[in-house]
Amino acid sequence: MKQVEKLVTFQTTNSYTTLNSLSDKTKNVWLVFHGIGYLSRYFLKYFKDLPCDENYIIAPQAPSKYYLNNEYRHVGASWLTKENTALETINVLNYLDAVFDSENLPPSCNLIVFGYSQGVSIATRWVKHSKIKCHQLVLYAGGIPNELRPGDFDFLIENNTKVTALVGDQDEYINAERLQKEKERIKSLFSGKAKFKIFEGKHEVKKELLQQFI
Repeated sequence: MKQVEKLVTFQTTNSYTTLNSLSDKTKNVWLVFHGIGYLSRYFLKYFKDLPCDENYIIAPQAPSKYYLNNEYRHVGASWLTKENTALETINVLNYLDAVFDSENLPPSCNLIVFGYSQGVSIATRWVKHSKIKCHQLVLYAGGIPNELRPGDFDFLIENNTKVTALVGDQDEYINAERLQKEKERIKSLFSGKAKFKIFEGKHEVKKELLQQFI
């Protein structure tokens, strides 16, 4: 018997979650991309200590949901897997463009794109794909996709975007060899303009570190 994999196109709907209100007092707009195993509404807890009048946070939701720990109680989500990655990436990028367009953000606000863990790969892909001229790009404890190349982010350099990469000195997912490779890759992709910071901690979001970006 012959087995054939086919494609079909259809319209779909996905949620996203926001924290605080967008107003005349808003100074910073954050687009924050959670890591694997999160739901967007729970990821926002890390940003609740930021001044609420000045910070508006948008948390897109990874589309692939599943039960955590095989207990069928708590739900997490993943952005991408190794299955049909190229196709699924297109779907995710189209979703993110829709989120961004729907918010109709004022140009007067500082736009901060923040990726954590698996969210780093999504943040960098989206910024490159849609040429998002953000004021800051924060790459927190995650790796940059292999398909991205030097030159992909030249528009950020021309925009004077501040790029910061952070990783914990006890991060259980990053050994010394990978850390060195990530440093070299970030230096190459951002023409040496990015800052690389190592903090005390594991593979975790530390709320106190977020204050430096406002």
